[in-house]
Amino acid sequence: MARREEARAEGRFARGETGVDGGAVEEEKDVAELELGKAREQLLRGRTYLGRELLTWLLWQSEAGDPVLHYRDEGVTVLAVGRITLKGVHGDVTELNAKGTLAPYSDLVKGALDRGLLVHNARLRFTHGERTFEATVDAEFLDIRSAKLPELLSEEEDDRATERLDLVEQLSEMLEGIVGAFLAVRTSKAWAKKTVPELKAWMAGAGETVSALKKAARA
Repeated sequence: MARREEARAEGRFARGETGVDGGAVEEEKDVAELELGKAREQLLRGRTYLGRELLTWLLWQSEAGDPVLHYRDEGVTVLAVGRITLKGVHGDVTELNAKGTLAPYSDLVKGALDRGLLVHNARLRFTHGERTFEATVDAEFLDIRSAKLPELLSEEEDDRATERLDLVEQLSEMLEGIVGAFLAVRTSKAWAKKTVPELKAWMAGAGETVSALKKAARA
């Protein structure tokens, strides 16, 4: 019996669940944190539908031009520019590609979203302070593709390389922050009661309805 218990303890230590003193390595997480972690894990494991929901939610959030995230003490605004691809699993039309500066916010795209399609990839412009980043983001694994970084300020080659790496890290961190903001909303009770109705009203082009819903929510 003692040997069996000792083997179990060794197994917990090998899995990293306990330290050398036998105590738990991490404190028990609350339910909300566990749910958030579970949703994040699903997203990062390639749950494409969740990535599409995120990009669709971001398109809606970005149309007003307000910051969607605060990063390093400054707001980050996002604008969908250029090409956007929508995909779905139901209906006759399962994919739609739209091009043009204002195409992502066009009635054509909103109508397609209203009929059940979701944003699969989009060219996004992130503005943080005086610097602007651009990247194509795909819903599959939220990969950043063909990124365009702000103009480098450093003159020395070594300094420019360091600055470039820092900018890449900033872009990655801003996207990660947006993912976190979305997952917080997606796993909350407000998603079904408030966010989804507002999203559907926006897709239908019912701007007045959206305003009314937001005013009602603040009341």
